Amino acid sequence: MDRSLYIAMNGAKQTLLAQTANANNLANTQTAGFKSDLEQFRAMPTFGPGYPSRVYAMTERPGSDMSSGSLQTTGRDLDVAVSGDGWFAVKGKDGSEAYTRAGDLRITTQGLLENGAGQQMMGEQGQPIAIPPAQKVEIGVDGTISIIPQGSNATTLVVLDRLKMVNPGNENMEKGEDGLLHLKNAGGPPLTADANLKLMPGVLEGSNVNPMSAMVEMIELSRNFELQTKVMKNVDDLAGATTKLMQMA
Repeated sequence: MDRSLYIAMNGAKQTLLAQTANANNLANTQTAGFKSDLEQFRAMPTFGPGYPSRVYAMTERPGSDMSSGSLQTTGRDLDVAVSGDGWFAVKGKDGSEAYTRAGDLRITTQGLLENGAGQQMMGEQGQPIAIPPAQKVEIGVDGTISIIPQGSNATTLVVLDRLKMVNPGNENMEKGEDGLLHLKNAGGPPLTADANLKLMPGVLEGSNVNPMSAMVEMIELSRNFELQTKVMKNVDDLAGATTKLMQMA
């Protein structure tokens, strides 16, 4: 009895964890550059004193789906998308360099260039990009940021910086709890900018989450959780019936 209850209880718990990851994917179907999380179940024996007769379910996050999201032509000057493989360098919450595909850029009131998630974009030298007051801001296919300074002639074009783009290979990247991508072997020097990477100005890469697949998975996980709770209820009923039989004996 206790084995059945333990297995069902643990399965229900892991199903809830998987549902959390799936719900997060579903909530980010409209987030620019979002990479969906993958999850899977695995049976694991419980080791301890005696023979390992207990088995529990474990939810794993084997990684993230690194495939590109759909591309949408917006025509907006500050919307950019990486062409092919590659990542934008941004400043993470801890101050270290992290990476994303979100190119929905904007200029803050302090003049800093950041994306829609509020992450500061890094320049070619690894420093946050600051934009002075300007009549117009342009981003070239090579990531070069040019402006027409406020009050200057319309033909006066000044090159400020270049968006830092890197391409370490998707197999060397992993998604952190902050939603950004990081190098698997952290602790080394920051990556150098890849001059061969190109941008698509006026284009925005969306999320790679498939809403229909996420909804189907949510229904499957809900049914799985319901099944686990029914097993726990049946085990409880059997335990009660067994107790009554023991009392009669």
